[in-house]
Amino acid sequence: MTRVAVFRPADERIERASELLESLGVEPVADPMLAIEPTGAIPRVDADYTVLTSKTGVEIVADAGWQPDGELCAIGTATADALRAAGYRVDRVPEEFSSAGLVTHLTEDVPGTRVEVARSDHGSAVLTNGLAEHGAYVHETILYELVRPPKAGRSAELAAAGDLGAALFTSSLTVEYFLDAAADRGIREAAVTGLESAVVGAIGEPTRLTAETAGIGVDIVPPKASFDALARAGVDRLDGTAASGPET
Repeated sequence: MTRVAVFRPADERIERASELLESLGVEPVADPMLAIEPTGAIPRVDADYTVLTSKTGVEIVADAGWQPDGELCAIGTATADALRAAGYRVDRVPEEFSSAGLVTHLTEDVPGTRVEVARSDHGSAVLTNGLAEHGAYVHETILYELVRPPKAGRSAELAAAGDLGAALFTSSLTVEYFLDAAADRGIREAAVTGLESAVVGAIGEPTRLTAETAGIGVDIVPPKASFDALARAGVDRLDGTAASGPET
């Protein structure tokens, strides 16, 4: 059975991802590349707009009993769904699920307003700088840090040995930590070479750019930035039901 590496955090997300891949007829290689370490910080409550960028962030603020005064903005449906499930009202979700998409969505509304951005320590400056450039007073709260688990790297070993059929990268950080894990094992070059004969998927354009800058060719970027879409597109490519060459 073809092995497909998945790099979701070691919680229900990697369990669901593995179950999906099994249902699609491939063998999941669960190799969590991200571990979450909360900082204990909580967002300010007096902002006109507060931006949450992940389900993890939502869980942290909900557990703390945080209640904002202004509008709540979510990057993507997964974050919006998590907010609603936690009892929050979601006021803004951009059409493009990205930092740039949210900046575009808020361009006309943020001049002179206070904007709180609550996220991980690896958030893109595109969001904070973009909002500031459009006249917002931006404050950022780091809710949690994303670190590489010490045991991460089985997928790199399989790639280096030519035993990996596909790798599904779900963020730029998963690409970077995959390469770091390979480097720690002294197999970075071999792992990158091994991915040349595998199907490589990236969940969005920023992830694709990170991979390609590091010398990893990307075959799949799904139209929708979700793991479900990424997994199905990757398996389709493995099955030969998608055209050859990069697709978006």
